[in-house]
Amino acid sequence: MPPDWNLQPGFLSEGDSDFEAGHIFLGRFLQDRHSPDPLSDRSILQKDETFEWGQGRPLEKVVNSVADFQFLMQNPQLYRNAIAIIEPWVHVGRNPFGEEVRASLNVAYLAQKLADLDSILFPMWSTGLFELDKLIAVLSAGVAIVMEGGNPSVRDAATFEESKASLDDLQTLTQRILLARSPTSAPAIFICLGHQLAAQAHIRLIQQAVEQIQTLEELKFDPSGSALKALKQVSVRIRNMGQTLKVKKHKGLTIAEDWSHPEFAVGSNEHQEVGNSTLYFYRPPDIATTHVPEDLILAHEVTHHEFEGVIDTSIQYESELNISMFHTDEVNEEAILFANWAYRLLHDVVIPYRHVITDSPISWLNKLPYAVKILCSTATNDEIVTECAATCIYYKDYETGILRRSFSSQFHPELLSDLRVVGQRKPPSYAELKIDHGARLFARLLYAGMQE
Repeated sequence: MPPDWNLQPGFLSEGDSDFEAGHIFLGRFLQDRHSPDPLSDRSILQKDETFEWGQGRPLEKVVNSVADFQFLMQNPQLYRNAIAIIEPWVHVGRNPFGEEVRASLNVAYLAQKLADLDSILFPMWSTGLFELDKLIAVLSAGVAIVMEGGNPSVRDAATFEESKASLDDLQTLTQRILLARSPTSAPAIFICLGHQLAAQAHIRLIQQAVEQIQTLEELKFDPSGSALKALKQVSVRIRNMGQTLKVKKHKGLTIAEDWSHPEFAVGSNEHQEVGNSTLYFYRPPDIATTHVPEDLILAHEVTHHEFEGVIDTSIQYESELNISMFHTDEVNEEAILFANWAYRLLHDVVIPYRHVITDSPISWLNKLPYAVKILCSTATNDEIVTECAATCIYYKDYETGILRRSFSSQFHPELLSDLRVVGQRKPPSYAELKIDHGARLFARLLYAGMQE
């Protein structure tokens, strides 16, 4: 029996609710802080109604089974004009009121309220992964992919034991999403646990690239061996850096000796951050005093000056940007500096030989990000707590010259300062969202990503 889903996208608009309309509405929302709601005054949450996934429109689209997934594939108008929300876990933690925070509800509310964009939920914790190739094709064909947060720790696979999607499953899915960004694909926004999974995926992809290059004996259309020689030289540089780069916390405590350590990408934060935090521009380590190699810092400085990352620009425009934090683990600064440096090296050696690599077992290297930039940090009592609070992931298409972006953030732009979800709190009005830093930032990430 097919699921009881509305087959016409949209809920508030009297016209077509599709990609183009959503983009227009997001632009209108971001234009100023006082214009009225251009959409219908119909409430998303009616009096005495619940706001829960699977409990009627506009939250009816929950992929709970293989049959649901097959039905979705048969109705491309649904996923083409919707945001795909991936839940690694049923909630992201408990707020100060003791409530479980299912933050995906707020993503769906913001998308519908601001742009009348539907959301389709993929609760991986209850279904596990569907056939991965087909899943990636559906996810990447929509408006955007949002990978939400979750209560488990990516530092401990055992914390995922009650989920039908293991930590390794989620890491593999994240790697595939990173590799799926193309001229026709949806941007991805990785939030909190998603941000940490993205960091681990960067390192895993780079390690896999190095290993495959090192074990490759020949390339079919490289009779002189120059392409393979160049690739092997770069892979050795990356491997040597990874095997010697340490991750240190405040006061010089080493938590990872090299890139093989399970906490190389993500470690425990020194202080738990719950509630509003102020975002600050990211400041790289001081070359004169840091343990981080100069090559990594300088490569990131080039990325910083080369590209805009939306969140860093927002900090520049706002007098102060306050966003909701909800985490105990953090992405390590060293890992992202390393990933950016390694991606840029791989890109520069792949481009001259891309015609050779494309017909080879390592053709997937063409899909790697070009760079990854740390956008901002958070601080408590003027002390930096989370160095890597957000990143922008860049993809450079040499054939078209087009630059594409995906984003990751440790903070929750979809949550308001009380850390409550819609349904547990009064739904915020359009006017309230107009002046909320998180809602504006979330809308800006969607708006920017949809343009690419």
